[in-house]
Amino acid sequence: MLNMETKNYRSSNQILCELLAQTQNSGQYGIQITSLCQKGNLAHSRLRTFLSKLTSSGLVNQIKFDGKNTFVITEKGRLFLAEYRKFTRFAESFGLEM
Repeated sequence: MLNMETKNYRSSNQILCELLAQTQNSGQYGIQITSLCQKGNLAHSRLRTFLSKLTSSGLVNQIKFDGKNTFVITEKGRLFLAEYRKFTRFAESFGLEM
């Protein structure tokens, strides 16, 4: 008999918030694309799409640090992440999966 397990795939919002969290955890010097690819478990091309959304919405800034593209979370990004986490906990308290 086969054991059929269902995989829980991440939603776009979950991925965006995980990327924000990784960026926030990297501190004031930010995080480079390669590290975000590895920590976010995303292909470079897919990560670029998410980073474009995050930068265009003002949640992260792209800067040059030591000659490399680096991403730093903004205050708006910190606020968004905090509110997203608060909403997720609220929804889960009602048995909803986010």
